[in-house]
Amino acid sequence: MARSWLDRLWSTIADRGGAYVSISDDGPLEQVCALARDLLSGRGEASGAAIAREMLGRYAKLEAGERVQFMRFLAEGFTPEPEGLRQAAQAYLTDPSPETAMGLSRAAEPPRQELIRRINMGQGGTAALVRMRQELLGHLRDHPELKPLDADLQHLFASWFNRGFLELRRIDWDSSAAVLEKIITYEAVHEISGWPDLQRRLQRDRRCFAFFHPALPGEPLIFVEVALVEGMADKIDPLLTLETPGSFDVARADTAIFYSISNCQEGLRGISFGNFLIKQVVEELRAEMPGLVRFSTLSPVPGFRRWLDRRLPEMADGAELQEALASDWVEDRVLRDAVRGPLMRHCAVYLAGESGGVRDPVARFHLGNGARLERINWLANLSARGLRESYGIMVNYLYDPDTIEANHESFARQNTVVHGPSVAALLKAPTEKGKAGSRLAALVPTRRKAIPAGA
Repeated sequence: MARSWLDRLWSTIADRGGAYVSISDDGPLEQVCALARDLLSGRGEASGAAIAREMLGRYAKLEAGERVQFMRFLAEGFTPEPEGLRQAAQAYLTDPSPETAMGLSRAAEPPRQELIRRINMGQGGTAALVRMRQELLGHLRDHPELKPLDADLQHLFASWFNRGFLELRRIDWDSSAAVLEKIITYEAVHEISGWPDLQRRLQRDRRCFAFFHPALPGEPLIFVEVALVEGMADKIDPLLTLETPGSFDVARADTAIFYSISNCQEGLRGISFGNFLIKQVVEELRAEMPGLVRFSTLSPVPGFRRWLDRRLPEMADGAELQEALASDWVEDRVLRDAVRGPLMRHCAVYLAGESGGVRDPVARFHLGNGARLERINWLANLSARGLRESYGIMVNYLYDPDTIEANHESFARQNTVVHGPSVAALLKAPTEKGKAGSRLAALVPTRRKAIPAGA
């Protein structure tokens, strides 16, 4: 992997400062802690880069338990000086001026943040800190004392990884093998089964774009996969098929379907990239293909089944629907037709009813970006995961460049879910209390007898 110019620069500076690094005879953990203290107390640029590089190298060799102890050392030490903070707070309360506000801000910032900035000067420092936070996130439940360190890392990452530093690149079959391999590894929505599958997703009727950062060369931060189609796709299988596009003329495509968005760096959790990515990709595609008139997702509804299963016992038709869904309803056309209405209606309520869209993480993401909940699609994903998460239902969120900002404001200010007419019709559909339940109650025993076990 080619090293970034920034990495090479700090490596050269660190080489010059190597003579200033002092290593004690203590154990590995104590040595890393001592180097961290030296790094914060030092002032020289070359010595700082050398100490940071040495500290990171030794930290990487620590045992897992020792790394947790070092993170505790960072989280519990390097806190603001209490007396200075008290005086700065009192000064601001006495005279709430811009000067005293700046003084309070300086006093409140933990020295740990400056230490993290200096660690970042070490060779590979940014990548090492991202990996540290990834490991830290896995320990937060058992070690809540690590939360101050997590907060500082997230705060600094939000600045270091802001949109101004990100580079949008198109990924195609000519991209480096290392990057293509990472796309396979990081795909989080629809698993890529191997190189033939990836190759199909990069053919002429497909697009893949990713954000990169200069401090992490060759490491995608987030990527989106797009299918160029006619009309709005309502099922995922045709988009994932390994068959080549055949005679389809891409010039006829009028819709770009965003069917997979994957975050690649767990250590950057909480740092938002997706909103910038989608909006920039929309502009890239509009410039490349003026014939595209719709930009839509085909998205999962990962929280729907869990939400519905909890609520079924309280619903008028809940017991009957619950029994039907426990059967082989997907394989039985009659049962499938019987549960369709209730499931689609409940999904509309889940996404767009009172406080709708706030519950589901994918909905929150797209609605918060200004998309419109355009359509709910029946049995759009019959994979095991699709049935497990949402009874096979998927959703189209429409990105209309002319209404994105207004939709975003409505959702951000009033939790209003802007939705299309088909969703509105589902929300207004009568519940048919008793009628649907009676029909399902009569159907389930009959259909169980009609379907042989294991069919």
